[in-house]
Amino acid sequence: MGNLFGKKKQSRVTEQDKAVLQLKQQRDKLRQYQKKIHLQLEKERQLAKQLLKDGKKEKALLLLKKKRYQEQLLDKTENQISNLERMVQDLEFAQIERKVIDGLKVGNDCLKKMHEVMSVEEVERILDETQDSIEYQRQIDEMLAGSLSQEDEDAVLAELEAITQGDVELPEVPSEPLPEAPEAAEKKPGLPFHSESDRPRKKQERELLAV
Repeated sequence: MGNLFGKKKQSRVTEQDKAVLQLKQQRDKLRQYQKKIHLQLEKERQLAKQLLKDGKKEKALLLLKKKRYQEQLLDKTENQISNLERMVQDLEFAQIERKVIDGLKVGNDCLKKMHEVMSVEEVERILDETQDSIEYQRQIDEMLAGSLSQEDEDAVLAELEAITQGDVELPEVPSEPLPEAPEAAEKKPGLPFHSESDRPRKKQERELLAV
């Protein structure tokens, strides 16, 4: 249990990251030093003016020499900062190049595995089989087209049309004749009277309603 909870996590910070961080810290220290020197030079310049006003020319000259030496140090500091920034940029670009190379390596490994699964010979075989199947089907279509007459073609098209639209089933017409209507004498009072000439017409109407 102690090993499980006491195990340290692996750091993702590389040696290149540490080097870049150190270079940036050194650059920032030099810039702070530049600001300090600039403020000091301005104070010494004002002090040299005051010494000249007071008639202390020798002290003013000595102070200006010191100021000149510090300005030369500033120039050297600026060159060092430029070198540090260039080094930081080179390291960061090298890290990017390394990531690109790692990505290309992973992609190359994936392509190799895919090529192992499907070789060039396998692809050619599949294409040949596909072309053979297409050619075989074309020959069958030509044979069927040549063996059927125009009448057969029309019958096939008619059957296709019937299948597409669906057959509509109608009820069968009864084969036995319907019973005749009773005589007028047997009709109940109040009901309308139908003549003999109306019977065929009524019979025909009943047959149509039955259909």
